[in-house]
Amino acid sequence: MSRKFFGTDGIRGKVGVEPITPDFILKLGWAAGRVLARSGTSKKTRNLVIIGKDTRISGYMFESALEAGLVAAGLDVSLLGPMPTPAVAYLTRTFHAAAGIVISASHNPFDDNGIKFFSSRGTKLADDIERQIEDEMQSPMRTNDSSRLGKVTRMADAAGRYIEYCKSTFPLESNLDGLRIVVDCGHGATYQVAPAVLAELGATVIEFGVEPNGFNINLGCGSTSPGTMAAAVLEHGADLGIALDGDGDRLICVDDRGEVVDGDELLFIIAAEQLRRSGACTGVVGTLMSNLGMEIALRDLGIPFARARVGDRYVLEMMEQKGWRLGGESSGHIICADVTTTGDGIVSALKVLAAMLASGASLRALRTRVRKFPQTMINVEVGRALELATDSRIASALQAAEIALGSRGRVLLRASGTEPVIRVMVEGEDAALVEQQARTLAEVVRSSAA
Repeated sequence: MSRKFFGTDGIRGKVGVEPITPDFILKLGWAAGRVLARSGTSKKTRNLVIIGKDTRISGYMFESALEAGLVAAGLDVSLLGPMPTPAVAYLTRTFHAAAGIVISASHNPFDDNGIKFFSSRGTKLADDIERQIEDEMQSPMRTNDSSRLGKVTRMADAAGRYIEYCKSTFPLESNLDGLRIVVDCGHGATYQVAPAVLAELGATVIEFGVEPNGFNINLGCGSTSPGTMAAAVLEHGADLGIALDGDGDRLICVDDRGEVVDGDELLFIIAAEQLRRSGACTGVVGTLMSNLGMEIALRDLGIPFARARVGDRYVLEMMEQKGWRLGGESSGHIICADVTTTGDGIVSALKVLAAMLASGASLRALRTRVRKFPQTMINVEVGRALELATDSRIASALQAAEIALGSRGRVLLRASGTEPVIRVMVEGEDAALVEQQARTLAEVVRSSAA
């Protein structure tokens, strides 16, 4: 059975529009509390839920609503205030809490917001638990007897705890002395912790996006707008730039020339360093959208590669299935399962910096080992459901495109999960051929959908 409210990364939408309203979030907190009280609390977990948020103005409102719902269901709440998503995952584990909740819409603008849940293990909440929460929301809300209500506290020095955790993932024998680093926090949840981590490890830090006002999160800055960071790197003669998104689970970098280094390239750099350092990298999980150039570069090192569905929860699922410890997306969600349970922009940045120091190479030099293939994406609007797998015209056109591209190219057709479009993606060595094949295939899809 599909979920009504939960998507691949929690519940997200426009503030004030269902379901992102105070009354819905209140009921959600209560329903989650009821389910967690039944299934999440045991001898191994406390009757406690940890709540963090990013810097959106609406976060105060939804924090209060969640807190009220959970307490009404009998669970205790520990409030972190503004805190990166991976910090909530980490603190949920270390405090043996029943669950962690993040109030954030990640890289979206300030007038969106959302809710993400973490299990007691610091991983995304299981689909079954999310379905149970949705089922519980159909029941009338009943407040526990006063003797069985939860209580609310604020966690002391949550930021300091997370800063120390991040530093612990960096090699003990290394430091960042002599490195000039631009860090762009996107006016989001990392505005306090990211500069502190880098500075305490010895770097000279040039800060951007560290003045949140509730309305400026991700506004022309952060991982989705790396141009600001690139300009700052050039202006200050920095060695590299690090850009994080609103909730701190994505990382995009720029090199000393101000050129963007995306999640695919960063993932390769981390994998190559793991291989160099330990002599082995069991495998890397990407997504259907990961660049073919990265796959080939990994293959050349003898590192296995597999593609999961788009979404970091699916990346993690495949990592667990294969027993691999590294995976990520082009967008900069990178999961280093040797030290964390979810995407963590700061930890990923430290992994990249460790690779630079160990190799004595610049970020620009490390990225040259990946030759990204040209990629063309065309979104074809469809007015009706289209069965891609059974349409003979599409199948024939797809086969023709694959033959034309050969072993150094690939084609992906997938229906969007959020809008009525079919995404046609073609990738290969020859940019002109890629463009031609994408347009031809898109036209066949368009005519089949007419």
